[in-house]
Amino acid sequence: MQRRRLLAAISAGSVGGLAGCANAGLDGDGADAEPESDAEPDADPAAEWPSGSYADYETTVVTARTADGDRLATVNAAIAETRDQRYLGLSDAETLPEGAGMLFVFPEPRESLTFVMREMDFGIDIVYADGEGKIVEIHNAPAPGPNEDGNDQRYPGSGRYVLEVPYEWSDRHDVAVGDVLAFER
Repeated sequence: MQRRRLLAAISAGSVGGLAGCANAGLDGDGADAEPESDAEPDADPAAEWPSGSYADYETTVVTARTADGDRLATVNAAIAETRDQRYLGLSDAETLPEGAGMLFVFPEPRESLTFVMREMDFGIDIVYADGEGKIVEIHNAPAPGPNEDGNDQRYPGSGRYVLEVPYEWSDRHDVAVGDVLAFER
């Protein structure tokens, strides 16, 4: 969606429009301000998530908010709550759309968790949150290199929830330790 906005700004030749689109998103009342266009808009890739091995997973909308409650970003997350789902993680996914993620749910908070990049084809951010949803740790985890299986890429943390989102998502949306993940279950 941001790519469409950027391309629309460039094609319009407006330097001011480009600056306005660089941080485009939902406005304060939740209305999405799309540029007018005669062309049919592309489908939102996150609308197709979860798919493949994850098509039957329950989902929830996860919103990252500041401690003051200001909205930073929202993703549609597949929920991994069984042991098998948590073990598989995103290892079977070919990609992860920008507005998508996976929320790992543990029955109770854990003092020591370690996530690895086992068989991953793309990088992700790994966001640890406590039982109240407060973010306690964030890792930018790049894709494993050639001839690597990702098992040696270890990202420790603690908490009850772990959100995996596209690589450097937390940087793009200014999500930081101390912010809160809000969602319904």
